[in-house]
Amino acid sequence: MVTKLNMPQESQSTLVFQTARRDPNTLSNYDAWRTTYTTANFNIDFDQKRLWGIVILNLKKLAGHDQVVLDTSHLSVSSVRVDDADAEWDLATKRTEPYGSALTITLPGVTASKANEITVVVEVATTKDCTALQWMTPAQTSNKKHPYMFSQCQAIHARSLLPCQDTPDVKSTYTFNLRSPLPVLASGLPTKVSDFRAGKDGQPGTLLYSFQQDVPMPSYLFALASGDIASAAIGPRSTVYTGPEELKDCQWEFEADTEEYIQIAEKLVYPYEWTTYNVLVLPPSFPYGGMENPQTTYATPTLISGDRQNVDVIAHELSHSWSGNLVSCASWEHFWLNEGWTTYLERRIQATVHKDDRYRDFSALLGWKALSDSIAQFGEGHEFTKLMPNLEGKDPDDAFSSVPYEKGFLFLYYLEKLVGQEKWDPFIKHYFTTFKFKSVETSEFKNCLYDYFEKNDEPGYFKLVSKVQWHKWLSEPGFPQKPNFDTSLADVCYDLAKKWQSLDDKSSFKPTKSDLSSFTGQQIYVFLEALQDSPTPLPAKSVALMGSTYAFEKSKNVEIVSRFYVLALRSKADKYYGDAAALAGSVGRMKFVRPLYKELLKVKPELAKQTFEKNKDFYHPICRGMIEKILAKEKGSSA
Repeated sequence: MVTKLNMPQESQSTLVFQTARRDPNTLSNYDAWRTTYTTANFNIDFDQKRLWGIVILNLKKLAGHDQVVLDTSHLSVSSVRVDDADAEWDLATKRTEPYGSALTITLPGVTASKANEITVVVEVATTKDCTALQWMTPAQTSNKKHPYMFSQCQAIHARSLLPCQDTPDVKSTYTFNLRSPLPVLASGLPTKVSDFRAGKDGQPGTLLYSFQQDVPMPSYLFALASGDIASAAIGPRSTVYTGPEELKDCQWEFEADTEEYIQIAEKLVYPYEWTTYNVLVLPPSFPYGGMENPQTTYATPTLISGDRQNVDVIAHELSHSWSGNLVSCASWEHFWLNEGWTTYLERRIQATVHKDDRYRDFSALLGWKALSDSIAQFGEGHEFTKLMPNLEGKDPDDAFSSVPYEKGFLFLYYLEKLVGQEKWDPFIKHYFTTFKFKSVETSEFKNCLYDYFEKNDEPGYFKLVSKVQWHKWLSEPGFPQKPNFDTSLADVCYDLAKKWQSLDDKSSFKPTKSDLSSFTGQQIYVFLEALQDSPTPLPAKSVALMGSTYAFEKSKNVEIVSRFYVLALRSKADKYYGDAAALAGSVGRMKFVRPLYKELLKVKPELAKQTFEKNKDFYHPICRGMIEKILAKEKGSSA
């Protein structure tokens, strides 16, 4: 279809694009039939490392079509019924990479012509190639007592769990009925836990855990976890879940800030929609900092640093409760609408908590560094450095980077400064109210913005029309213009880095532990990154002195330790090679794993390869695939 904007002529020409439908990364015919309700009845089988059971989809007709096409990937399908009758179906034997195998269901003639709503029942099981699940043996967990399983469906991995319309442009309500011998969480509100005796549907010792999700959500937010999970309160409407041994530390890390974050976000947007906001701290192999699954954020244990310096990740994931979860991008080409808005809200929360806008600018400076790293990784002219990339035929995971987060934030920051925060803040509420429960693409955001300011603020409207270069922001690769951020909180970091860069036998600078006494955790990150980016690497002996003076390698804060090891690898401080490899093999968060492997490959490629072979079963499939690509690229470049 052609998307065209109802706005001034200059703007129209910049956002006209051709596409068969809004999401190019799904095989489903969601423009003909759309899922409205999903019931997932699954047995969690730790012995076979699979889910098996029945998935029920209620679909509504949008256009005349005698087939329903669903997304699947590496799924085993046993039977399909439509409205209580066996149906003709075909699961494509040849995969359409990277999107999987279409499940095509042919509807009986009467149903296709007369029914406006149908019920599709699919008997299904996951396979060993499922990309959404990680199964952990007891030996891979902290207390070594029980197995563990968790899901990660963003971006297009839900189709490896259940047949579905795996696109953020489709939202469904859900019922989860999950049978397991261990406690279960899912992305819904718990409704009951009941005994379940042995029979054809279950095994001895299993319980039935039921959850209800009455807020429509896209398939990538389908989430479940099962393992030795304990819980503790971290606020009047918040709970932390994790392993019994880690519970006390996790509770302490989050209990001081969670409720305050919720209240600040509610004032920025509107009241929290999802009833409870909880955090599940997963085993170390979880590949992301956090995943905004409704009701329960899935979080990396690297947040538990004993100093509350990394809880800003919770501010980010909480902000997704509005941006992404309630108002969702229509496709991964518009992912910046999820992450740009969320990063913007997160930084507004930080500024309010500190009662100082300098903290927002300081966080944005960190974001600029992350954006610079991503652009350097892809190349400044690469398609994936556009705010709105073309992902037709592409795997959205390949495009994942800080670009939609940071370039998206910068665009919204620019718009706020253009019209003024006093005028911008009411638009925030208007935007999230207008598209609540819906999926949105960039053209709709733009129309909403122009319509609002045309009706409510004529001077602001004319600023938008005359000054915003939409094509440059959305469609050009590389860097946007850098704002004039307040750098006062960063300058002290740069000053200390300069002292280390000039350190020699004649230097008056004598490092002491007190150098960092006034630094926040994020200021230490900036200090280390400034040294990483120095055109002349620090001498290895200086890195060793830094390690012994500041005791970085003893820190529980992985944000600090990982940056220090990357610095050490770039300085060829070989005393830290083994420690860097050990860290790369003990955390699965891709933010840390990617740079550690890249730098290890440069200085000791055999160690990098050995580390991967030793730990490849520890990594989540998404992370494992990323490392394999890094290793393959290195092999190709050296061939």
